[in-house]
Amino acid sequence: MEQQIKTWLGSGSINLFGLPYAGKDTQAQKLAEKLNATVLGGGEILRNSVIPPHVKEVMEAGDLIPTPDYIAIVLPYLGRQELAGQPLILSSVGRWHGEEDGVMQATEQSGHPIKAVIFLNIDETILRQRWEYAQSAGTRGERADDAEEKLATRLAEFREKTLPVIEYYRQKGLLIEVDGSQDVETVNKQIFEKLTSLASATQ
Repeated sequence: MEQQIKTWLGSGSINLFGLPYAGKDTQAQKLAEKLNATVLGGGEILRNSVIPPHVKEVMEAGDLIPTPDYIAIVLPYLGRQELAGQPLILSSVGRWHGEEDGVMQATEQSGHPIKAVIFLNIDETILRQRWEYAQSAGTRGERADDAEEKLATRLAEFREKTLPVIEYYRQKGLLIEVDGSQDVETVNKQIFEKLTSLASATQ
């Protein structure tokens, strides 16, 4: 199963989307380990980049940054020399409706065409339960966008700006939807089963 997916994926990319606490980072790491891929997360890049003050202010408010700023900071990473020839696991790269075409073009031009998009679907009850656990256990460190007052903003942004992105990839036949409320290993197993089906259908 894994070898078939590796052959199909080549140096392409798989992009993951989902609500906060859907398990994107966990599943991205598992995919990367099994497929010998590199994880590239838009949020992580932003948090670890030198960014203009106006962009930092938007991020700290829990909002998605404007598309031109996003493209200027995040997308050039796709063409970095150390990533050449490697498959990429993208974690919510291009979350805002209107960025899809830019992400598709950038991945194509950098030699990492998007081969699949995984949507880890959870409801808001599961999100709240996982947020409460993370707060009590301290599992996510200090992140400004994890503050309770930011959750409503992040949920609204997801509904208004990310769900249309997911629909865009669905219409292109790239979307794989998985119930993210299940345990980690079950989610991972279903992801690989669906990737295998997609690989078989498109090879």
